[in-house]
Amino acid sequence: MENKANFGGTTSEVTRERPTLKTIAFMTGLGVTTVSRALKDAPDIGAETKERVRMVARQLGYQPNRAGVRLRTGKTNVIALVLSIDEEIMGFSSQMVFGISEVLTGTPYHIVVTPHSHSKDPMLPVRYILETGSADGVIISRIEPDDPRVRLLAEHNMPFATHGRTDAGLTHPFHDFDNEAFAHQAVEKLVGRGRKRIALLQPPSKLTYYTHMRIGFQTGLHDYGAEEVPLRVTIDNTLEEIRNAVEVMMRAPNAPDGIVCSAGSAAIAVNAGIEAAGKHLGRDVDMVSKESAPILNWIRPEIITAYEDVRHAGREMAKAVIARIDGIEPELLQSISQPVWSRKGK
Repeated sequence: MENKANFGGTTSEVTRERPTLKTIAFMTGLGVTTVSRALKDAPDIGAETKERVRMVARQLGYQPNRAGVRLRTGKTNVIALVLSIDEEIMGFSSQMVFGISEVLTGTPYHIVVTPHSHSKDPMLPVRYILETGSADGVIISRIEPDDPRVRLLAEHNMPFATHGRTDAGLTHPFHDFDNEAFAHQAVEKLVGRGRKRIALLQPPSKLTYYTHMRIGFQTGLHDYGAEEVPLRVTIDNTLEEIRNAVEVMMRAPNAPDGIVCSAGSAAIAVNAGIEAAGKHLGRDVDMVSKESAPILNWIRPEIITAYEDVRHAGREMAKAVIARIDGIEPELLQSISQPVWSRKGK
């Protein structure tokens, strides 16, 4: 009875509830089947009718009911992004979401962010998605060399893409940043400024890009005749822990005169530690850091920065997941982006 009352009312009354195919049919004077086929671009529906239906759908803010779509097709039209909440500092996660959303716009797919903390079991959100069938594809980050999430997704034939590479002989879609090139070039730039004792604030050793970063860093030290000053924290430590460790390191007799930082957010803590030790960037020590948003040089112009385009990474992974859903082979869906240096770093 309530639906009949709504259809007999004004336009504003009709559109108070979520618009459906019946709503569009009422507004256009067409049948529900005709509206449905027009929205699906059926060839037997005239162009003028299709445009009229689409215009009304846009005005009403119509979106297909996901539950109905799933019942009819077995699909959810959802791409799940499993994202660490610890990566939100400096806009890392928001840039990735923006990139994914750019690709999904104009497709039937929607992004659903599934947050988790790297201190919790990383398998939990992936198991939930698989057990509930709540997504057609998955994007995951913080990749390990033999990542159990990758194996589980592959075993269940779930289309997915990773932000980072594995090293366990399993071919899958990925997008990665060339951390080996970044670390090697970072050492080159520091040595070019006369720095010889260099510390690396590195990723945790369980992640794949730790190995890439270490190889690039150590090769750079060898190629350019520099030595490493150990730093006993990683970018997974709290900002306060990083700041305190850097202060202790900078007060030591063998303090570094160059620092490579593998995360933009951590660079703020490194700078705080340098200043707490009474040292000055650009005079006593130089720092090179990655960043996913052009912020660091607003804080300290002396920092040499390399841009990691995380929005581009989001776009590449979204395209890879959709292509995998469509049956494209995974080896064709792999890409690596290079560091883009700021003017100061060139």
